[in-house]
Amino acid sequence: MTFPEWTKPGIYGALGGAIPISILGFTWGGWTTNGSAQTMAQDMATEEVPLAMVSVCPDISAADPTHTEKPAFLQDRSGFGRRNAMMETGCATRPGSNAPDRDLADACSAGLELDGS
Repeated sequence: MTFPEWTKPGIYGALGGAIPISILGFTWGGWTTNGSAQTMAQDMATEEVPLAMVSVCPDISAADPTHTEKPAFLQDRSGFGRRNAMMETGCATRPGSNAPDRDLADACSAGLELDGS
C-alpha cells in the first residue's frame, strides 16, 4: 500500500501543532488532569462543607437542654481550647455522626466570634 506524498508532512504538522497546543492548554488554558481535578475537588469540599454546616451549630445547641450553660463554657476559652470545648459540648457533631468534627468545630468557633457571642 502506498501513501500519498502529503502524509509524512501532515503527520509532522499534526504532532508539531499538538505539542504546543497541549503545553499552552495546560499552562494558560486551564486544562487539568483527572488527578489534579480530584485533588482540587477534595480540597474545596474539605474547606466548604464545614462552612456550610456552621448554621447547624446553633440548631444543635438550641436542641440541647443544657444549652444555656454552654456559651459561658465556650467564652472562657480561646483558639485551640475553644475548638476542644466545642467538640466536648457536642455542637460540632454533624447530624448522623457519632464523633465530633474538628473542621466543623473551628468553623463554628469562627462563626461565634463573628456573631460577637
